[in-house]
Amino acid sequence: MPANRTFSTEEIEYLRHGDRAMMLRVYRPSGTGPFPVVIDLHGGAWSKGTLEECKARDEVMAQHGILAVGLDFRDGDSGYPSALIDINYAVRWVKANAAKLNTRPDWVSLTGQSSGGHLAMLAAMRPNDPRYAATPLSAGSPNVDATVRNVVMTWPVINPLSRYRHLLRHRAAGTIPPQYTDIAERQTTFWKNDANMIDGNPMLILEQDEKVVLPPTLWIQSRPDFMHDYRDTDSPVDANEPERFVANYRKAGGQIEIRDIGANERDAMTTHEMVARYFIGSVSRL
Repeated sequence: MPANRTFSTEEIEYLRHGDRAMMLRVYRPSGTGPFPVVIDLHGGAWSKGTLEECKARDEVMAQHGILAVGLDFRDGDSGYPSALIDINYAVRWVKANAAKLNTRPDWVSLTGQSSGGHLAMLAAMRPNDPRYAATPLSAGSPNVDATVRNVVMTWPVINPLSRYRHLLRHRAAGTIPPQYTDIAERQTTFWKNDANMIDGNPMLILEQDEKVVLPPTLWIQSRPDFMHDYRDTDSPVDANEPERFVANYRKAGGQIEIRDIGANERDAMTTHEMVARYFIGSVSRL
């Protein structure tokens, strides 16, 4: 598919919690379709992200012929597992509305950056968890589930507990970069306690041999990266978290690839294009 398609955008209310309308922003490529669809989850330490963070990469995906969907979901004080409930619902909503969106239910994938990457993987691993699937679709909707075709994570916080402790250790030692001094508190706004960080933890889910869904996955990792590429000193595994997770995923039977980029390439067009081309390739292999 060409990388120079024009596209249009539309904001749609997909769910409502009381007075709060939950919005998704659709980036719709020009052309006849059907188009592969990717739901994009913003980062922000589970507490401070917005749809605007998805804009640049979603525009690139739309230019490549992907129906990109930036998602607003509950985070922060709403607490775990509120974000997963909204994401699970959104996947099912997109599948149920596939014809209107000019896509197919089996072409739905997830992507996310930083904490959004964590949420993408956790939602993909547990599509049928009754806690996450707690909100039913409207009456008369098709019978669809929240499984996804692929996942792309860009420098995800794959282990919330180890990252929290990593931050606390460096803060106590006086070695934490100043821009990250409040991240531990932002994490606890959402997670509340260690038990939740253990439960909603893709790394520990695999190491505890939980039976989960393992879609083909791409992990894009910037290096060096204090926040996402570190060793968990509480683990006996002598590897940084990206390599530890990749080994666990493959051991459990999943297909996963890791690609490194420079720290200055996080917002580069080449990185957004790497994401888009992975999703296009996954559909072209059908």
